[in-house]
Amino acid sequence: MSPSAPAPSFAVISGGQVHRALDGRHREVVDLIDAAYRTHGAGDTVNPPSYFLRFPDRPDSRIIALPASIGGEVQVDGLKWISSFPSNITEGIPRASAVLILNDPRTGYPLACLESSIISATRTAASAALAADRLSAHRERPRRIGFFGVGLIARYVHQYLAGTGWSFDETGVFDLSAEYAGGFAGYLEGASDGTGRITVHDSAEDLIRTSDLLVFATTAGTPHVTDPDLFQHNPLVLHVSLRDLSPEVVLSATNIVDDVEHCLKANTSLHLAEQQVGHRDFVDGTLDDVLTGRLTPAADRPVIFSPFGLGVLDLAVGKHVYDTVLAAGELPVVEDFFHEMRRYG
Repeated sequence: MSPSAPAPSFAVISGGQVHRALDGRHREVVDLIDAAYRTHGAGDTVNPPSYFLRFPDRPDSRIIALPASIGGEVQVDGLKWISSFPSNITEGIPRASAVLILNDPRTGYPLACLESSIISATRTAASAALAADRLSAHRERPRRIGFFGVGLIARYVHQYLAGTGWSFDETGVFDLSAEYAGGFAGYLEGASDGTGRITVHDSAEDLIRTSDLLVFATTAGTPHVTDPDLFQHNPLVLHVSLRDLSPEVVLSATNIVDDVEHCLKANTSLHLAEQQVGHRDFVDGTLDDVLTGRLTPAADRPVIFSPFGLGVLDLAVGKHVYDTVLAAGELPVVEDFFHEMRRYG
């Protein structure tokens, strides 16, 4: 850096600012995610494996690092650092918390740290809404939706479906906790039009059999839905939580992923299926294949979309938030964050 070059700036963007930058912009964010998938499919990204920090004394908890770089119109590098501590729910705070670091691709200097639980939920929900729209393009549009698992992610998926024009005749709810299921049903009643009749189901089987579009958003670590016959009506399944379905269910369906290498690891349902059969031929393609017309899923089988959650999606949404806050003149810069800026003092 030359003596006259200004020192890089660093900002800390709060969850409140993130929320205000994204609130109500469902179609805009879905378009961002669409573009990010296409950029990834074109090879203009770097998205190495996620890194899992696990704890012997807390086996149900983890913190995950997702480094990534995205080109195209976004042009940013960075890292999402996201924790999942399910016991938080009993303490009255969300299971997941996260931050996102954005780096300048020219200098490598960090540009900002953003609260990222909202960004993570947003990109997950926007990805699900995009997949629901494109994967139902060549089949009868679902009229009955079922939510299996009813936390923050389920709420965001519902908001993104509603915000991009979806409406339903029936909305089903199931959760192992009757309290949580009832709470989500209450949220649906007050959320918006388009939910139709709301039913809290007593069993997972009833929910699955009566839903044309299924959203799995649980914290399950191992498969617990094991009967392929439950899916004989060929629903569209948004398998957001990745570990709910047994290999037998996976193998009976058309399988669409966001990235093959990422989805077939860490004992996801698809990874378990690969271990069982010894190949990956059951993976029909990626969402980018569908977006670009290279793949049209058949309508006479269940279709399962399993998104591992690519770090490039977080970067795309995070950079959009950063640019929005910057353009509004509200970027909260930390003064003197980078202090040692002269080579010889």
